Amino acid sequence: MSDFYQELGISKNANQEEIKKAYRKQALKYHPDKNPGSKEAEAKFKKISEAYEALSDENKRKIYDQYGSEGLKGSQNMGGGQGFSSMEEALKTFMGAFGSMGGGSESIFESFFGFDSSSDERGFKQGSSKKATITLSFEEAIQGVDKELAISNYVSCSECDGKGAKSSKDIKRCSTCSGQGQVFQSRGFFSMSSTCPTCNGNGKVIVNPCIACNGFGRVKDKQKVKVHIPAGVDNDMRLKMKGYGDAGEGNAPNGDLYVTIKVAPSDTFQREGDDIYVNIPLTFTEAALGCKKDIPTPLGKTSRISISEGTQNGKTLRIKGLGFPNVHGQGVGDLLVNILVETPINLSSKQKAILEEFKSLETEANHPTRKSFFEKVKSFFKD
Repeated sequence: MSDFYQELGISKNANQEEIKKAYRKQALKYHPDKNPGSKEAEAKFKKISEAYEALSDENKRKIYDQYGSEGLKGSQNMGGGQGFSSMEEALKTFMGAFGSMGGGSESIFESFFGFDSSSDERGFKQGSSKKATITLSFEEAIQGVDKELAISNYVSCSECDGKGAKSSKDIKRCSTCSGQGQVFQSRGFFSMSSTCPTCNGNGKVIVNPCIACNGFGRVKDKQKVKVHIPAGVDNDMRLKMKGYGDAGEGNAPNGDLYVTIKVAPSDTFQREGDDIYVNIPLTFTEAALGCKKDIPTPLGKTSRISISEGTQNGKTLRIKGLGFPNVHGQGVGDLLVNILVETPINLSSKQKAILEEFKSLETEANHPTRKSFFEKVKSFFKD
């Protein structure tokens, strides 16, 4: 006599939730419809159902724990203490155990046996979606651009208009399922449905297929697709082109085309969100005395800005509205100018002499930042 706990693969201390979980796992594995024609699976299914029937009832479980399966033979509530007399009784236990999972028995069989009873597509599938990548220059990403892609995908057959048959008269109702797309099998007190193997759930069969597509309704073809890329796109953004994927089967909807955008880096500009950064070098005298500078913009033009006298290295100036347009239409970013003050090199004797004279004339007022820094250092060491 088998041990009920061993049949379900659980310990004798298992709670009701663990018992249910173990039974569901075993029941799905050994269900007759999962193992057609297997006597071993059928016998195993009966055993685990019998084990669950006993252990899921606290009173029966107490009797079993004390007296074993022999003690259950006299129990009037057991409904067959010596084992199930038929597969219908075992299946009733199966339905009862799964009914508490939510969604009813219909949703259980949809996931277990691989079909969706609510589907109206009758076996026809939407076409597969396609992927492509387009690389843009920095300037193209700012302005937006139209690009052309060459793709190879399935298109609806022009000869049969996607029907797959030579003519409409060559499409007949499936005799196996009487046009329902599903066949039914009786399993005791209930019936099970599955996709018709003859028409694959379509409800119709082609008796004289189209020569051009061999009855598939689709043919492979190369196409050129124009892609409009809006201004302001960023690296790794993805555009969806609805209906530009493979044609669906039996005139089902087409798949979609997903275009991933790659933006080539610029040698001059860096992008952060919708703002653009550019580094501008200044000479020592330009930064000290102030000047006017023509700043390059990403679209090949220039914008003149004024550099105030005494401008320090690392200062950032903002030019409004010369950044990237927001791809969602929410304004335009700015152009931010980073100032880089260069220290002069390769000085002539005359230049050095002038700088030496300038050095002798410098005061602390000329370098307020340096003065503040050394005061902080003195204070630090003093403390």
